[in-house]
Amino acid sequence: MRNKNIKIIGCLLACVLFVSCGTSRQKMKVRPAEAVVLTPEQQRKYDYFFLEAARLKVQKDCDAAFDLLQHCLTINPNASSALYELAQYYLYLKQAPQGQAALEKAVENDPDNYWYSQGLANLYQQQDEKEKAMKLLEDMSVRFTDKLDPLYALLDIYNRQEQYDKVIATLNRIEGKMGKSEQLSMEKFRIYLQMKDNKNAFHEIESLVAEYPMDSRYQVVLGDVYMQNGKKEEAYSVYRKVLDTEPDNAMAMYSLASYYEATGQKDLYQRQLDTLLLNKKVPSETKLNVMRQFVVQNEQDGKDSTRVINLFDRILEQEPDDAGIPMLYAQYLLSKGMNKKAFPVLRQVLTIDPTNTAARMMLLGEAVRKEDYKDVIDLCEAGVETNPEMLEFYFYLAIAYNQAERTDDVISICQKALTQITADSKKEVVSDFYSILGDAYHTKGLNTEAYAAYDSALVYNSSNIGALNNYAYYLSVERRNLDKAEEMSYKTVKAEPDNATYLDTYAWILFEKGNYAEARLYIDDAMKNDGGKSDVIVEHCGDIYYMTGDADKALEYWKQALEIGSKSKTLKQKIQKKKYISDK
Repeated sequence: MRNKNIKIIGCLLACVLFVSCGTSRQKMKVRPAEAVVLTPEQQRKYDYFFLEAARLKVQKDCDAAFDLLQHCLTINPNASSALYELAQYYLYLKQAPQGQAALEKAVENDPDNYWYSQGLANLYQQQDEKEKAMKLLEDMSVRFTDKLDPLYALLDIYNRQEQYDKVIATLNRIEGKMGKSEQLSMEKFRIYLQMKDNKNAFHEIESLVAEYPMDSRYQVVLGDVYMQNGKKEEAYSVYRKVLDTEPDNAMAMYSLASYYEATGQKDLYQRQLDTLLLNKKVPSETKLNVMRQFVVQNEQDGKDSTRVINLFDRILEQEPDDAGIPMLYAQYLLSKGMNKKAFPVLRQVLTIDPTNTAARMMLLGEAVRKEDYKDVIDLCEAGVETNPEMLEFYFYLAIAYNQAERTDDVISICQKALTQITADSKKEVVSDFYSILGDAYHTKGLNTEAYAAYDSALVYNSSNIGALNNYAYYLSVERRNLDKAEEMSYKTVKAEPDNATYLDTYAWILFEKGNYAEARLYIDDAMKNDGGKSDVIVEHCGDIYYMTGDADKALEYWKQALEIGSKSKTLKQKIQKKKYISDK
C-alpha cells in the first residue's frame, strides 16, 4: 500500500520518459491465464476513476490522482493503463524499483502497447540494465515492425559494446525498411573497417554507386573512400570518370585537386584549384571552403602571401554575388597587416551584403581612428537602416553628427536609439545616449529638456562622469542648484583627479558659491594638467585669481585667454578695466 506520509509535490507532465495519460490508455489485451473479466458495472467504475485521476493530474492535485489510480487497481489489478500511470509517479518520486515493477507488469499485461514497452526500454537503459534493454528492444523490433526507434536504440547499444556483427545485421534491417542511403552505407563501411573486413567495406560503397548510378555524388564518395584508404589509382579513375561526364562537378574537381596534392603533383594541384575557383558554375560555398583550406595550407607550408592574394583577386574579378569570399579575403589581409588593401574589400562586402555587421564595424573602426566623421556618418546611417538593433551605429552616428554641428540630427538619432532599448541593453549605453541628448538640448538652449535628459542618464548610470560634469557646469553657469552641482562635480574630480575640465568645473562652482580660496586650489590643479590650452579654463583662472586679491596675475591670465581665441563677451572689458566683470 502507498505510504500516506509521501507527498507528491508536482505533476508529472514534464516527465521525459513517458507520454501523458491522455495517450497512454489503451484497450487491455492480457494473457488468457491472467485475464480479469470485469462486469459492465466494474468497467464503468474503472473508467470513471481512471479519467478522474487524469483530470486531477492536469489540475496538479497529484496526491488525489495517485489515490484514485491505486483504487483503479483494486477494481482490476492487471490494468496496464493504471500501472503505467502509477509508474510515472513512482519514478518522479525517485522510487525506481516500484516504478520499474509497475512498468514491467504493464508491459507483461499489454505487450502490444508500443509506448509501454518504449518507456520500459528507456528505463532499462537509464538504469544501465543493458541485457534487459537489449532483450526488450529485440522483442519490440519484431512485434512493432513499423517502428525504427527500437532498431536505432539497439544500434547504439551494440556499438558501445563493440558487437559489430550485430551492428551490421541491424543496419541491414534498417536498410531493408528505408532503402539504401549514403548515411547507412557510410556507417556500414565504417563498421566493416573496424572489423578489418576491407572487402565488404569497399563493396558497400560500390553497391551504393550501383544502386544510384545516375547520382555522381556517390561516385565521388567512392573515390574519396579509395583515397582515404590508399587506393589512389582507383580514386583517380573515379574522379576522371565523373569529370568526363560532368566537367563542372565541384565535388569531383576538389577531390581531384586533393588527389594531385596527395600525390605530390603541385603544378597540377595549382592548376586544378584555379579551374575550380575561377569556374562561375561552382557554388560560392564550395569556393569558400576550398579557399579556407588553401589559406591554411599556405600558412603551414610557410609560403608568402602573394599566391593567396593573387588567387583572391582573380576570384573577386568575377564579381561574386556572395560576401563569404571577399570577407575571408579581408580577414586574411588584416591578419597580414595589409589594412590599406583590406578596406576596399570590406566595402565590396557591404556592396554585396549591406547587413554584414562585421565588415561595417571594421570600416567604422578605421573611420573613427582617422576621425573621418563624414565616413562615420555614411557607414552608420546605412548601419541603422540595415541593422536597427545595433546601438553602436546610433552611438557613433550621434557623435559624428555632433562633430558636424548637426544638433537636430543628434537629438533625432538619440531619440530613435532609445526606442531600440530592451531589457538586455546595457544601462551604461542607455545612460550615454541620454547624456548626449542632454548636451544637444543645451546647445539649442532647451535647458529644461537638457536637465531632464541628464537626470535620466544618471538614473541608468549614477557614475556617468560626462553627464555629471556637464550637468554640474551648466547649473553653475545659471547659478542655480549650486549645492547639487557641487556634489555632482566632486564625484568627477574624485574619479579623475587629473582631468583639467572636471577640475575647472569644480573650481568654477566653488567660485560661484564664493569659496574663492578653495576654488584657487582646484583651478591651479587644472592649469597644471594642460588647462592652459583652454581659453575658458584660463579665463576662469583669471577670474578666481582676481577674487583672491591677485589682480596682476588675473590680468595676465585674461590676456592669455584672449590670445588663445576666447569669445567671452566680458573678457575685453576685464582687460581694459583691470577688474572682474560678471557676464550676468
